[in-house]
Amino acid sequence: MKAEPMRILVGAGAAAGAAALSYPLLFRRRCLTWGARPEEVTRELPGDELLRGPDIVSTRAITVNAPPGAVWPWLVQMGSGRGGAYTYDWIENIFGLGMHSADEILPQFQDVKVGDELPLGPNRQKMRVEVFDPERVLTIRVEDGNWVWIFALFPEDGTTRLVSRNRIAMPGASRPSRLFTMLFMEPGSLVMERRMLRGIKERAERLARERADVGAASS
Repeated sequence: MKAEPMRILVGAGAAAGAAALSYPLLFRRRCLTWGARPEEVTRELPGDELLRGPDIVSTRAITVNAPPGAVWPWLVQMGSGRGGAYTYDWIENIFGLGMHSADEILPQFQDVKVGDELPLGPNRQKMRVEVFDPERVLTIRVEDGNWVWIFALFPEDGTTRLVSRNRIAMPGASRPSRLFTMLFMEPGSLVMERRMLRGIKERAERLARERADVGAASS
């Protein structure tokens, strides 16, 4: 092999090695706690008890300039064939999830209760509603019990803190599989979940403005 291609390969290998070493030490916590305050990361949420001793916990959050009542409808209609996930639909659909993010409230998906199932996509596991506390907490758990997803709303001076927590177990996973998940799936989840939180924020703030305009027009 000629010297130049060899240098490129060596450089690429060194860069990959540096990334593998630096991510756990320097970036992993930031990846798993994007937007969240320290007290939000440590706070126990309804549904944490459904999966004790998870392998991965992420707690991410965003401030929504709207009351919880403008955020909640977007959460309860999430799911494949429902309101989507408010993230990058084209990426979701590469994996055949059938996600189409709604830009309006869908009344037919607002009547949710404990025990209801929210589909992740065709031929995928369903997620069961485990905690349903309107405008406060929505907790869902995948059928095999290895993933719990909690959405919690905290009103704060006219705004809402939207906290999203994932608790994931990887029973029987090999060391290479765990390493792949940490180095690739965790950063990937940040990209998707950050877009989701921002998508919910945009929709909720627009809904709050529309409601305020209607209220002003009728007064």
